[in-house]
Amino acid sequence: MYRIILASNSPRRKELLRGIGVTYEVRTLPDVDESYPSHLQGGDIPLYIAREKAQAYRALLQQDELMITADTIVWHDGRLLGKPHDRQDAMDMLRRLSASTHQVYTGVALTTFGWQRSFVAETSVRFASLTDEEITHYVDTYHPFDKAGAYGVQEWIGYIGVEYIAGSYFNVMGLPVQRLYQELKAVSAL
Repeated sequence: MYRIILASNSPRRKELLRGIGVTYEVRTLPDVDESYPSHLQGGDIPLYIAREKAQAYRALLQQDELMITADTIVWHDGRLLGKPHDRQDAMDMLRRLSASTHQVYTGVALTTFGWQRSFVAETSVRFASLTDEEITHYVDTYHPFDKAGAYGVQEWIGYIGVEYIAGSYFNVMGLPVQRLYQELKAVSAL
């Protein structure tokens, strides 16, 4: 019924969407605004950004297209941990996450020429205590500067550091594919 458009260059989102058997085309715009009102908290932040990203693309949609936009954040102790600015910022973020639990929120918007559906997924992640040597090794080896919270759960730090996850593992990677699959089925996009 719809041609699926993924508005993301994220290799993880591409992999996850392929993993559920969805055929899609990637379409991205440069410099899409990812700012949000300062009063937003937790899951409301990525939901707002996903909807705003969709608005930036909406005029480019054809009648038979459905666009997927998403945004993922890490939320720890009432504070947003976005993508680190540099090596030191990444190391500081991982020190904050060490020996504590945080939430990963992904906002997703499904948008067509005539309508939009959106949702937010939440996953809690508990990290074991990480040593400075482990944090330094991870940051210097994996360069997690394009990842919210300065880590990829599917990388070394996830293998050695994550004690438990409550919720979707794939949400922590950047796209809650089980929920997305159900939403796409509901709108007959599959």
